[in-house]
Amino acid sequence: MFEIQDTGSNNALLTYLKNQSPEALEQVAKHVSPEIRQIINQNIQGLVGMLPSPQFQVSVTTNHENLANLLGSAMMTGYFLSQMETRMKLDQTFGSSLPLTSEADDKVDKNFDESEP
Repeated sequence: MFEIQDTGSNNALLTYLKNQSPEALEQVAKHVSPEIRQIINQNIQGLVGMLPSPQFQVSVTTNHENLANLLGSAMMTGYFLSQMETRMKLDQTFGSSLPLTSEADDKVDKNFDESEP
């Protein structure tokens, strides 16, 4: 599935992904919610540009580096959205909403500083 030339780097994640079966990767992809798929689809369409309707034959040409950047962006977006979806479900389950601002970090830092001897 991942046919990337060896660049001599020792990328453990890439090695791990190369060693996974297509079935294992498909199983992971099945757990992505429709909401996340929709957001990633919209994100990629925004990056590539809104392509004309299916009545037109459209082709997109790019080089290896740009395609890799697009794939990397989609993967990071998917990871981020998955984490936020998990956070949302936890907030809904436990009825608490942690702020996403630096205020939460400041409170943690302040509490940590106060506990030091």
